[in-house]
Amino acid sequence: MAKPESPSEPFKRAVAIAVRSLAGEPELEVNFSSEPPSLKGLKARLPAPTRALAPHEVALVRGTGDAYALRKAYHDEKVHNRFRPGGTESLAIFDAAESARVEAIGALAMEGVRQNLAAQLEQRLTARGLARASTRDEVPLSEVVGLLMREKLTGQAPPATLAKAVDLWRPFVEERAANDMEKLPEVMRDQKAFARLTRIILQDLTRSDDDGQSSEEEGEGESSESENEGSEEQEAQQQGESGETEFTEDRGEEGEDAEAEVSGEQVEDFAETDQPEEGMQPNRSQPPFSQAESWGYKIYTPQFDEEISAPDLCDAEELTRLRGFLDQQLSQMQGVVSRLANKLQRLLLAQQNRHWEFDQEEGLLDTSRLPRIVIDPMYPLSFKREKDTNFRDTVVTLLLDNSGSMRGRPIMVAAMCADILGRTLERCAVKTEILGFTTRAWKGGQSREKWTSDGKPANPGRLNDLRHIVYKAADEPWRRAKRNLGLMMREGLLKENIDGEALMWAHNRLMARPEQRKILMVISDGAPVDDSTLSVNAGNYLERHLRRVIEDIETRSSVELTAIGIGHDVTRYYKRAVTIVDAEQLGGAMTTQLISLFEEDRVHDEHARRIAGR
Repeated sequence: MAKPESPSEPFKRAVAIAVRSLAGEPELEVNFSSEPPSLKGLKARLPAPTRALAPHEVALVRGTGDAYALRKAYHDEKVHNRFRPGGTESLAIFDAAESARVEAIGALAMEGVRQNLAAQLEQRLTARGLARASTRDEVPLSEVVGLLMREKLTGQAPPATLAKAVDLWRPFVEERAANDMEKLPEVMRDQKAFARLTRIILQDLTRSDDDGQSSEEEGEGESSESENEGSEEQEAQQQGESGETEFTEDRGEEGEDAEAEVSGEQVEDFAETDQPEEGMQPNRSQPPFSQAESWGYKIYTPQFDEEISAPDLCDAEELTRLRGFLDQQLSQMQGVVSRLANKLQRLLLAQQNRHWEFDQEEGLLDTSRLPRIVIDPMYPLSFKREKDTNFRDTVVTLLLDNSGSMRGRPIMVAAMCADILGRTLERCAVKTEILGFTTRAWKGGQSREKWTSDGKPANPGRLNDLRHIVYKAADEPWRRAKRNLGLMMREGLLKENIDGEALMWAHNRLMARPEQRKILMVISDGAPVDDSTLSVNAGNYLERHLRRVIEDIETRSSVELTAIGIGHDVTRYYKRAVTIVDAEQLGGAMTTQLISLFEEDRVHDEHARRIAGR
């Protein structure tokens, strides 16, 4: 007798058909799961309803499905990536604006879709606590901008439960961006034009300091305005150097017409001072960072910075719970990464095995040389001896970007890949260190408070409290450190990213190690961004420092540096780097990079042995 079908199954089938139809994509695979909803390629994951099919569950599933379908139908990811900014908050606003655009198209065309999207939006934001918010700090600006843009595009006011949260930010947004937001309906169906207008709105919103004062008071307004002047032709000429300000573009192609954020003088200066010449040979005459004082990079105060072990940021019970959640996710992707990790393990173990020395005067008879004796009986017998391979002691550091833009699937995948590779390398007697970098606070924290109380001196330098996290020390056994990686799942941990100082920190820890070979792998999803620092310094301040640090490591250090960018072109910073477009590719990219490094080392050693044997 067949098992009776769950009441939710017909509903799921109907939703899947509706999503594929609305998306105009018959090959779209629609699944239902308790995991966070997502849309990746031709796979959409929607919330799984219960058998009871409660009204709020139905609305959530339908609204999420409609949102993904509309994104599939009206969103071009290449255009989005070309114009996306680099700042954490700026990127969140940019993404929210694009979601508002594609959903507004569907809402205006179909009443049922409009109702589904409104219900899903209200549930999602209420779950984030916006309905209970009483201050601006409790309401992400990106969510409010998204709601206000929907209002402009559709004429539909935000849900009543969220009205108070919106009103906390509405005066701020309307004072700075009202005129530009009025133009949104005109460009709603042109994603490229909409993206340009969104970038202008971002400039409107970030023109002032984070405490509400105008940027003229900080001495920044004049330069900010001058950077945005000029014709489209002048802007196009400046696109070769992206990432000079907070609004860094990650372009897939050169020559695309987006609004440049830097002046010609900045580009010329940057090219002369920070770009290493092609073919530059390593210069070991000076240690890395010995000239750091001449770089023009300064720290307003290191008083509030911290280097901290993961268990010190979280109590043991919560850390165990977070690790349990990570283990649940590991079971779903362990197969793919484990196969690659096993390949890496075989390579490493092969390098550590013995090898044969041939043409010896004594030892085991080399039967492969016997044909020579048949040809010439006077030829002496050839022997071979087994000898240990000189496998260099190696330590690998994985430096993980813990910025807010990594929130969700990217940081989860990064933690899982670090977990699998850490265990694999330990089995191969390769020491592994896992580090993370972020800041202690948004918007500057105690450093900015001190700067404010000191009278806001000009050009203060880095203006935030660093947080450098040790998830696993190199000498710490994996069984003791494995729980620590769960900390990355903790809500509120991920904030800003100041890559240059994090890279120096990880490099200096490596240099203190006794191993012969040192490898540093950086995983990041964007250019260095700290809104507090960039609001009172040059727009390319953090990026210039990062380039200096990378150049010193690559040309003056024995540390082998490699990087992986998630949706972010890191090849413009690092000589050895790879860019992936999806966090799901991270495990393969990390393993492939390590395999290539160890494969190069093996080939180098074999070549050296052949030369020595001549």
